[in-house]
Amino acid sequence: MNATLSRTPVVLAHASGASAAIDPQGAHVLSWSPTAGDERLFLSERSIFADGVAIRGGVPVIFPQFAGEGPLPKHGFARNRHWQLIEQQAHSARWQLQSDAQTLALWPHRFTCELAVTLADRELLIELSVENTDSQSQTFTAALHSYLRVGEIGDVRIEGLQGLRYRDSTQGTREFDEAAASLAIAGEVDRIYFDAPASLRLRDGERRLRIEQSGFVDTVVWNPGAERGAALADLEAEGFRRMLCIEAATVGRPVTLQPGQRWSGSQRLVAER
Repeated sequence: MNATLSRTPVVLAHASGASAAIDPQGAHVLSWSPTAGDERLFLSERSIFADGVAIRGGVPVIFPQFAGEGPLPKHGFARNRHWQLIEQQAHSARWQLQSDAQTLALWPHRFTCELAVTLADRELLIELSVENTDSQSQTFTAALHSYLRVGEIGDVRIEGLQGLRYRDSTQGTREFDEAAASLAIAGEVDRIYFDAPASLRLRDGERRLRIEQSGFVDTVVWNPGAERGAALADLEAEGFRRMLCIEAATVGRPVTLQPGQRWSGSQRLVAER
């Protein structure tokens, strides 16, 4: 990234008291509080805010490759690139990333990505769109890799996953059917739930968070657990206990766009209490 480009976060505020902050690198949402003092996103105390280095926490934008599902660097390049702020209001902002010589060297396709972040009363809406500006078709996977802040990982429950088929990445490519009506997190969890519902609910002590998605067809649930968490240099000690990733994703059925076509997907976080 050009050293002259600003890394000063953009701060949004809503009349209801909600606030959010977004880093220009990756159009990365760093913080969301539906009410003053009620932070709902996890951001590691050891996150490294250096050009080209992924930020641990918040909502990284994953494009054009989820994890190691292809030949690109893990999770692609969008989260490590500087996005251009193209529109800002008090409670919303819109960012853009376009292909350039550096992206084309990694992924030989021309594109325009846009990310819109909008605050409402106790809600955060993040919308990602991709337009194929090339003369050839392009295929990609993508996700909004949301790190949610929780009180204690052992006490949280996820509702709405029962009956879904999922790939357990801690066991290679093995697939299972989810039996739990209310999923608890015990140890390392790294799962891709296919054909996910439009709405899930996270119970975290007295707090309730509704997680909605559109356009994205899968949901990823990830927590590194104690052992793997301790091996992450940019995650503070015991940090795994205070975070849970519930990600809107498209992995099982990659998106293919013909020239001129556009795809969009969104995640909405609603603090019910």
